[in-house]
Amino acid sequence: MNQGVDMSLSTDVVEALQTVSTATLTTLLLKKGLRNVWMRGTRPIRTGQARVVGRAFTMRFVPAREDLATPASWNSPTSTRAAIEAMPEGCIAVVDARGVTDAGIFGDILAARIARRGVSAVVTDGVMRDVAGVLGTRLPIWCQGVAAPPSVAGLTFVDWQSPIGCGGVAVFPGDVVVADEDGAVLIPAALLEEIVPLALEQERLEAWIVSQVEEGARLPGLYPPNEENLAKYRSSQS
Repeated sequence: MNQGVDMSLSTDVVEALQTVSTATLTTLLLKKGLRNVWMRGTRPIRTGQARVVGRAFTMRFVPAREDLATPASWNSPTSTRAAIEAMPEGCIAVVDARGVTDAGIFGDILAARIARRGVSAVVTDGVMRDVAGVLGTRLPIWCQGVAAPPSVAGLTFVDWQSPIGCGGVAVFPGDVVVADEDGAVLIPAALLEEIVPLALEQERLEAWIVSQVEEGARLPGLYPPNEENLAKYRSSQS
């Protein structure tokens, strides 16, 4: 468990990325050579969830082993309960559930505690349980769905704040996650400072392109823009 990771994120960065779609981020990261940043199976548990931004607080499950995956393990020092108490305010809990869809990693009580700690969201390639109560907490969640059985029916919790794989994406503690209606996308921590201004500029450019389409402009040379259209865009911004 790596507790030395800086989990803070400036208000300016959060506010900026809350205006940037995950679709835009995947395109920008692709241009940087990163093709695998969208976490598969991370769908919003309810419609209308606002876009969220935060540092990744990672949690890791492995396949269930009968001597370890028991209700008694919930009182262990290495438990989901202990991990939740280590979550800093504003983080996004990113949980490696190995894509298991028949054992819910969190229920209503754990979700309520996560929400009470000021965590921005939960992102997982697994599922929730006690869905009515979970929805009642208003905690933003991205997951594969719901299932009645508890986590120990299919998983063993082993660690937090270590590198994980979530939805086929490598996630390190402190990486930045943005999640919206298209799912959850990872921005490597080392690229954050570079990506934020590029993302804001890309959103401005695409808003201008949309305005041109609405006026009847043809797509060739507009999207992506050629030099003539780039000049028109720059002129519109001055």
